[in-house]
Order: sequence, then C-alpha cells, then structure tokens
Amino acid sequence: MADTESQTLPPEAIAFAARMYDAARAGQMDIFEQALPAGLPANMTNEKGDSLLMLASYHGHAPLVRLLLSHGANANSLNDRGQSPLAGAVFKKEDEVIEALLEGGADPDLGSPSATEAVVMFKQEETWKKRFNEAVGKGKGGSTS
Repeated sequence: MADTESQTLPPEAIAFAARMYDAARAGQMDIFEQALPAGLPANMTNEKGDSLLMLASYHGHAPLVRLLLSHGANANSLNDRGQSPLAGAVFKKEDEVIEALLEGGADPDLGSPSATEAVVMFKQEETWKKRFNEAVGKGKGGSTS
C-alpha cells in the first residue's frame, strides 16, 4: 500500500490491514482460512512492500505459507529492499518454510541478496545448494506462472 493510497483509505481499512499483517507474523491460520476465501488479496503488501507471504515466511509459519501460496500468493514478490521470502527464510533458517516456498515456485536466484547468495553467506550450502539448483522456480525471475 503506497503512502498516497493509505491517505485515502478509511481508518477502519488501515486498522484491518494492520491486523492482517500481525496475523501473518503470528501464523494465525484460522484468520486466513476465513479471510482468503472471502476475498482478502493473497498478495497484499504493507508500507515496506512486505507481502503477507514474506511476513509468514520470515516468522517461520510454513502452514500459512502453503495456504497463502494455494490462494495465489506470489512466491517471488520482492519487498522494497529487494528481498524475497525465500532469502528471508534462509536467513532465519526456516527449513520447512524454504521447502514450502520452493514447492510454490520460488526462484532462489531472485532478489538482493538472493536465497542462493544467502545460503553461501550463512554457510548452508550443504543443506540447500543442490535443492536450489533443482528448484522448479529457478531462473523464472519473478514469473508468476
């Protein structure tokens, strides 16, 4: 949500969005099991460009990551700092989230630093290098298909 857009939204909408971002950080499946089928955009982003998927990934909520992906969340959306959900999950060593994102088409070479670069920085090559090289999303560069 850009600053200019947030100024035109009613306070209730801004408060609701804040609750959704907090729920993603907390991994509150029950909220999203209701809100996504009711029309909550799976690719909703906050003022920093962090998507619901980014927040759920970074905070280690693999079941929520899978739910968001099943509702069309883009595994390759970058935040305003050029970071991907996959790189965030590598940084936090969230193995189950990494697997969920790879299954959802995340490109390990996307972002700055990319998840591929992050596994080197955080000495996780042994765990992830082969898996990243075989990832279905590798080289898709943000393609949503």
